[in-house]
Amino acid sequence: MKDNIFGKKLKELRMEKGISQQKLGEELGFCNQTISFWENGSREPDLDTLVEISRFFGVSIEDLLVDN
Repeated sequence: MKDNIFGKKLKELRMEKGISQQKLGEELGFCNQTISFWENGSREPDLDTLVEISRFFGVSIEDLLVDN
């Protein structure tokens, strides 16, 4: 994703919620390394996972992908 907007937003939301990459991974069914890959932009989640992440944080998919 361009300029890793998703990764920055994910990290921001995770930090606001006060949870570690490990805890987020457990909540979503992924290892903490996957969360790290998403945050640093080396990998991207699929659409179904984006839906899960948006539900977990109570934000829209657009909020995760678009720089406001």
